[in-house]
Parts: sequence; structure tokens; C-alpha cells
Amino acid sequence: METVAKRKALKKADYAKYIQLGISYQQYKNNMAEDLALNTDSRTREYINLNQRRMHRVEKTFEISATLVTQIKNLKHKTYWLILTEHWCGDASQTLPVFNKIAEASAGKIEMALVYRDQHPELMDEYLTDGTRSIPKLIQLDEHFNVTGFWGPRPTAAQQLVKKLKSNPVTATTYANDLHLWYAKDKQHSLETEIAKLIFRANLYCPECLS
Repeated sequence: METVAKRKALKKADYAKYIQLGISYQQYKNNMAEDLALNTDSRTREYINLNQRRMHRVEKTFEISATLVTQIKNLKHKTYWLILTEHWCGDASQTLPVFNKIAEASAGKIEMALVYRDQHPELMDEYLTDGTRSIPKLIQLDEHFNVTGFWGPRPTAAQQLVKKLKSNPVTATTYANDLHLWYAKDKQHSLETEIAKLIFRANLYCPECLS
């Protein structure tokens, strides 16, 4: 999870627009299935097919901890999660189902909106990772569309693993295999811990003070 930094190019009205343009997790999955059927690039279709299976597995296996459920119930203010993603993104397939389950458990306190990275470069370029347009990227906003935190593109331990693997010519081209093995072993525990910290930040902010 990353701390809040000032975003000079984007205003609250911009974030409100992105939330309105965003789609639900279910719509994203519907779009993903259509993309798989219609995409003419065989490599991209392969990624999408694999990511659909990953998402289905995480949907079946991930359960929110009792501690996080309590934290969600104690969320004081309406919170928006604006998430940059794409169907072909492997990290998104491992994390979006978790975000969705947490949002659903919030009983409306957390509203999640997904937007496509390649359709919104001006938003993506405000949240680069080491100068790259890495996704997924979760931007947390209060009810007045002030940024209260952001996360991504993957849990810290996974990010460190990727950097290590990419720095080695022997593993640079096959890093994704080790990355998804890490996800399988971690079972989204690291992700939940980092998202819990993000939600904690949401309670530190006073929307009325920032409106």
C-alpha cells in the first residue's frame, strides 16, 4: 500500500467522473467473456482464458477474515474504490475477486468502480509504479472524492519478488510462473493485510473537513 501524495493534474470532479464511468465487477466479467470470444489476438485470448480460471478459483477459495469483517463494519464513511485494470492482467485476476468480496461485505460502505487502463491514460499516469503503467491500481476516495490512499499493482512481497526475478536474465522472461506460484501459496493473505491498512486509512480522514 502506498501513502497519499498530492495529485496536481486531477481534481475531485475528475475522480467523480471516473467513478460514474466505472463498471461493476460483474460487468467486468461479462466484458471479459466477450473479449475472450471476440479478440483476434491468440496470445491475449490465452491470457484472458487463464485469468478467468484464476478469478473463479479465488472467488471460490477466498474468505474474508473475521478481523477484517469487523473493520469493514466499523467503517465510518462512504468510501469509493476506483480500480484501473485490464482483462489480460494476471495480477488483476488474483486481486479483483478479493476487492469485490470485501466491497460486498461492506453493505454499501465501499463502492467499487472498475475502469480500463488503456482507455484512461491520464488517470493511469497519475499512479505510475517506478515509471510504468502497472496494474491493477486501487485508488481509495472518500465521499467527496478526496484521495485517502492507493494500492498496487501487487502485494509488497510479490512486488519485491518480481523485481528480483526481472533483474536476473535467467528468470526475467519466466517471472510470471513464480509470481503466480507465490499467489497460490500466499492465498491472498498478504493482500488482505495490506487492504486492511488501506481501509484503516479511510477512517483517519474526516470527509466534512476535506469537502
